[in-house]
Amino acid sequence: MKKLFVIAFAAFATFSLSAQTIGKVNFNELVMLMPEMDAARQTISASQKEAEETYSAMVEEYQGKATQYQQKSASWTAAIKESKEKELYDIQNRIQEFQNNISQELQQQQSQLMAPINEKAQKAVAEIAKAKGLTALFDSTQALYFDDSKVVDITADARKALNIPDGRTLESLQAELQAQAQAAQAGAAK
Repeated sequence: MKKLFVIAFAAFATFSLSAQTIGKVNFNELVMLMPEMDAARQTISASQKEAEETYSAMVEEYQGKATQYQQKSASWTAAIKESKEKELYDIQNRIQEFQNNISQELQQQQSQLMAPINEKAQKAVAEIAKAKGLTALFDSTQALYFDDSKVVDITADARKALNIPDGRTLESLQAELQAQAQAAQAGAAK
């Protein structure tokens, strides 16, 4: 009796799912290509650059004082030597503390910037799925298998709703980001 119930339930579930419309969307692509992401990337990049510059200045300060200590410590009195050692120790601690804090702050900033972008994309996708009468929607990058003939892809509709230009792809975004990185490196080298 139990086996009969399981078979009947499986048949009912299969029939029920076949009568429903399932959709897919490439959610990551949508988020990465949204115009709002460009501003978020710029903000994050500027913060990372500032953090790198601050870190470099701190390391440079430490190296300068360490070099001075190595060159002059033989001629210093015990009190001066102790003071300089404490100064080096304090700088090392500041560097370590900065590394720990800035990493957390940058992650927090990224989360804060991404939250409204993800929310906007989720809302647009949900509205489109509802308007198309979909009963389920899956991220196409997470599913193991889709029969494209039986699944509605709403990525193009979502791109329009999120004002993503037609010609913009993940590949063109990658090229943009590489060009920006190369320009930044060339500017830094000068």
